[in-house]
Amino acid sequence: MAIKKVYSICGMCTVRCPIEAHVENGSCAFVQGNPYASGIEGAICARGAAGLALINDNERPQFPLIRVGKRGEGKWREVSWDEALDYTAGRLREVSEQHGSRSILFSDRGGPFRDLHQAFVRGLGSPNYSNHDASCARNVQHAALSLFGFGRKGVVYDLKNARHVVLQTRNIFEAINVKEVNDLTAAMEDGCKLSVIDIRSTVSSSKAHNFFLVRPGSDYAFNLAVIHVLLNKQLYDEEFVRLWMQDFNRLQEFIRPYTPQWAEGETGVPADDLVSFVKELAGARPAVVWHPGWMTARYRDSFYVSRSIYLINALLGSIGAKGGLAVANSPSDVGCKGLKKLADLFPKPEEKRVDGVGWRYKHFDAGPGLLHLAFKAIETEDPYPIKAYIAYRHDPLMGFPDPPVLKNTFNKLDFMLSVTFSWSDTAWFSDVVLPLSPYLERESIVACKNGLKPYFFLRQRAQEPRFDSRADWEIFTGLARRLGMNALAFDSIEDIWHYQLEGTGVAMRDFDATGMVPLSDGPVYRKVHELKFKTASGRIEVVSEKLEGQGLASLKPYEAPAKPPEGMFRMAFGRCPVHTQGHTVNNRLLNEQMAENVLWLNKTVAAEMKIVDDEEVEIAADGYVGRIKVMLTEFIHPEAVFMVHGFGHTLTVESRALGKGVADNCLMSKGLDLWDPAGGAIAMQEHFVTVRKLS
Repeated sequence: MAIKKVYSICGMCTVRCPIEAHVENGSCAFVQGNPYASGIEGAICARGAAGLALINDNERPQFPLIRVGKRGEGKWREVSWDEALDYTAGRLREVSEQHGSRSILFSDRGGPFRDLHQAFVRGLGSPNYSNHDASCARNVQHAALSLFGFGRKGVVYDLKNARHVVLQTRNIFEAINVKEVNDLTAAMEDGCKLSVIDIRSTVSSSKAHNFFLVRPGSDYAFNLAVIHVLLNKQLYDEEFVRLWMQDFNRLQEFIRPYTPQWAEGETGVPADDLVSFVKELAGARPAVVWHPGWMTARYRDSFYVSRSIYLINALLGSIGAKGGLAVANSPSDVGCKGLKKLADLFPKPEEKRVDGVGWRYKHFDAGPGLLHLAFKAIETEDPYPIKAYIAYRHDPLMGFPDPPVLKNTFNKLDFMLSVTFSWSDTAWFSDVVLPLSPYLERESIVACKNGLKPYFFLRQRAQEPRFDSRADWEIFTGLARRLGMNALAFDSIEDIWHYQLEGTGVAMRDFDATGMVPLSDGPVYRKVHELKFKTASGRIEVVSEKLEGQGLASLKPYEAPAKPPEGMFRMAFGRCPVHTQGHTVNNRLLNEQMAENVLWLNKTVAAEMKIVDDEEVEIAADGYVGRIKVMLTEFIHPEAVFMVHGFGHTLTVESRALGKGVADNCLMSKGLDLWDPAGGAIAMQEHFVTVRKLS
């Protein structure tokens, strides 16, 4: 039997690696990384390999559902797609007629296919497209904007050519991006050094040449001391600073008190070790990647941690450099025309965003806004009511703090829709569930990956859906047709593809060989004199007018993090190599690898509490109580406990995940109100918990 190879894009996490699916008799039988993709070359992570278990899972939404009981009660009526779309369109129309189209909120997981969703929201006439990033990377995005005038994706991490890589609030070898893992591994085999700064020892730190165990919340102190050493020992790149750093003198003045000796008292890292580390960095410049972080919704000052990281990269001359934070090229940068945007089918709504981004908070990126502030507007109706919410492949009841409060907020909605390929707390609490075909059963719009070598890429369907599910383009064009949004009412995915590619010189047949169409012959680096920054001065702005205009400091004085109250610990959470937040915990293959989370607890502290390894303990905060097994280790700071995010599922439809472990976000009472006014993200590691021995 001949095997058909289908080139597509993984959907098991937000990285979206290129893949090659092998199809036999119309069914997907095997998945590997796309062998033609640079840095992938056939590799795939455990989550990607478990894609087959997703499509073969009978415990996922199989057909459209309309709620018949109370929200969250789990009583549904199975309906046809026509009835589901007619009903959904009718409810959205009612909300729009009663409260205005601005009263509809949409959120997704972001990513390369968001243009379709943004087009749909614009077609509705709402300005309120958002994504999950307030609980992830908004601090990094806004830190980059405040310095460079472009966002975090304006640079790429040239790990393969780096001579020294620093990971702080980034755990590459566990929160896996296959290309990053492969590129960093190749660089290390070629002599690149790795340094890790964390509150616990991770898989990444186990591979590091330098590991700095810091006090939770003291990262900013560490970074300020690094800048101090770079400046006072004149280890920075003087030419780069002269060419591109505005208000460098302000940085010199600000940094004077933040010595390595001072930082030792805050972080616990010996001053001599920090100085030696900085000298190693300087010796590798400009081929240094100090990663500014991915999920940085952690502390009150995480925005300034990311901003200081970008400043360190700039001082090392690594911005734009080969082996550093090289500039990402768009199609226009390499002489090509970009994809025709679906969002341009409709005018940009003139109404201001409900979350205040762009008008109340002028220093924030208005693209996806800040979802937690939109949730607050549902509750307060300030500046106007939000009465309908569409969650596309997004589970804020698992991803944001304090789910009981968020449920009360959602109860103020007239209508709530979930589009999802797996069950979630948010879907269970919705009025309508529209089953999204998993990525191996759907195609998506054409997307573009900016980078050193930009390219167009395509997700193609490997097999027909097992159940009565549909692709996102089928769902949103179906709703568009019913809502009179005729410009988006395409009849086929091929029609969408042809629209997007119009004028690019690229045809659909160009994707046949590899699933990708490169737009340049090779990687394109900018010379130091050719860099461009989108700031008012055209340079890297140490002092940001937008921040200062909002009454916020560009260079914020350090404030020591609060120590845990007596008998309590700072709650920390993170990722592991085999799960993606909560939506893979019920996957049969991945559940076999890790069925529940455990609580990391410092071994010395545990001995004082008479707690032994693998013992079940009680963890509690503000009325929420859970039970979880402990993993004792000397490699976590004694002030903190840690657990992997995404566990503690309560839905009976998820039999494998049900009742396993603890949900960290339930331990974050009032956490929706705890956010950074400079970076915008919520601060999810500013909560304290008790740990109690049960017997």
